[in-house]
Amino acid sequence: MPENRKSRAITEGVQRSPNRAMLRAVGFGDKDFVKPIVGLANGHSTITPCNMGIGKLAERAESGFKQAGAMPQMFGTITISDGISMGTEGMKYSLVSREVIADSIETVCGGQSLDGVLAIGGCDKNMPGATIAIARLNIPAIFVYGGTIKPGHLDGRDLTVVSSFEAVGEFSAGKISEEELMNVERNACPGAGSCGGMYTANTMSSAIEAMGLSLPYSSTMAAEDEEKAESAEKSAFVLVEAIRKQILPSHILTRKGFENAIAAIMAVGGSTNSVLHLLAIAHAIGVELSLDDFETIRERVPVLCDLKPSGRYVATDLHKAGGIPQVMKMLLDRGLLHGDALTVSGQTIAEVLADVPAAPSPDQDVIRQWDNPMYRQGHLAILKGNLAVEGAVAKISGVKNPKITGPARVFESEEDCLSAILDGKVVAGDVVVVRYEGPVGGPGMREMLAPTSAIIGAGLGDSVGLITDGRFSGGTYGMVVGHVAPEAAVGGTIALVKEGDSITIDAEQRLLQLNVPEEELAQRRAAWQPPQPRYQKGTLAKYAKLVSSSSLGAVTDLDLFS
Repeated sequence: MPENRKSRAITEGVQRSPNRAMLRAVGFGDKDFVKPIVGLANGHSTITPCNMGIGKLAERAESGFKQAGAMPQMFGTITISDGISMGTEGMKYSLVSREVIADSIETVCGGQSLDGVLAIGGCDKNMPGATIAIARLNIPAIFVYGGTIKPGHLDGRDLTVVSSFEAVGEFSAGKISEEELMNVERNACPGAGSCGGMYTANTMSSAIEAMGLSLPYSSTMAAEDEEKAESAEKSAFVLVEAIRKQILPSHILTRKGFENAIAAIMAVGGSTNSVLHLLAIAHAIGVELSLDDFETIRERVPVLCDLKPSGRYVATDLHKAGGIPQVMKMLLDRGLLHGDALTVSGQTIAEVLADVPAAPSPDQDVIRQWDNPMYRQGHLAILKGNLAVEGAVAKISGVKNPKITGPARVFESEEDCLSAILDGKVVAGDVVVVRYEGPVGGPGMREMLAPTSAIIGAGLGDSVGLITDGRFSGGTYGMVVGHVAPEAAVGGTIALVKEGDSITIDAEQRLLQLNVPEEELAQRRAAWQPPQPRYQKGTLAKYAKLVSSSSLGAVTDLDLFS
């Protein structure tokens, strides 16, 4: 009998009547009280296309639980739309929502003494938020991704939401007409599902599949396809079996599981946000993981997939080409995955991949053949230097010039930076600095998709660098460095940069350097004063008070009692 059921049985003599009376009101019959009671965390919302199809998936999972002999209890959890809030003050709530999702799932499952939980999510923070909760609870669990959006189409090319952001930059640079801009907007997002490239949602769904906490192939399925609903239903059956066998998240989210996830992310060209989220999940489960681990794995894992934002294809194309299992099989055969890592089904990774072909079909080029990768090494580089003593994250796929030294253009917010780019005030050779956008300073570590897309749209992607203590959308590419730590709000060196200072970004040497004498920096540091918090109460104020450095995952429960 699961531990939660044992606890319930112990107290049954005292609380049997009121407990059962309330459960009868939600559909329990006499024979149902001996069945596993399973939480179904439903992220359905019409706030965003990412989550608008999840309700149907939750219903299929609910049906699966009943068929498998469990009693599901469905509850809702929140989301915000990163894409809709992008470039606004509302984006400050994005990373905060990861913590709210984690706290809400933990609260319900802990408060109701549930025997297991199936979480369904769509938009970017749903996946890490749910997985953090799963790690904290350590009860049998499975994640179901709401699915990816199908690509939009215009004039023979595939579109994603990032196409719309880049079109704004192209329009501002006089490269396209207003009619073309509007046509891109009207066609970029054709229906339900999360953003279609290998952006943050699809990156995190892929990572969770690679760790074994979701079913094979499920991370790249289209939201609107029947196979996605079938996978949700099958996930319920698998979870009930995991409850019976007491397969726990701590058996799956191991050091080997995290290393498998990092290798998969490198191979598919995933989002910089995955670094932040995997650090946070590892903290929740108690596995030691650091920024340096990402660099170690990057050096030996090639980028195998030609996916947007810097590539040509979208997640549904990856699915047709063999999905994450095909990529993982290629890594496994070359000793780059831990085949003995456990999955939620009770099988090892090697057993799950046993029937997957050793090489992808030669009739496609979404997944490259091993001897013809997109890049010989991974694309997420960890940079350090006097501008990022704790580290920073650079996404170097699609970058023609991996190093730049230029004058700093300093902005205290994303809005100021975007205005300057659209007004043509940022030119080739500049290194843009956007600061006070970190976990504490923002607060909430906004994503800089609008400025970076404007740089790309203006044709400056290979000649302008951008560094920030904020984050980047999974749709960002170019010579950009985020997660600079320590951040400006806590006195990091990025707070000391002055307009015109020389800055070096060197991805080859993994260096982020402010080229100012140490004596001058010491004088600036002595004169620096921390800014007043931007929010004095409410969610953002609490978050700013509790959140850790981005180099530690921007978690809110680090050393609370030290």
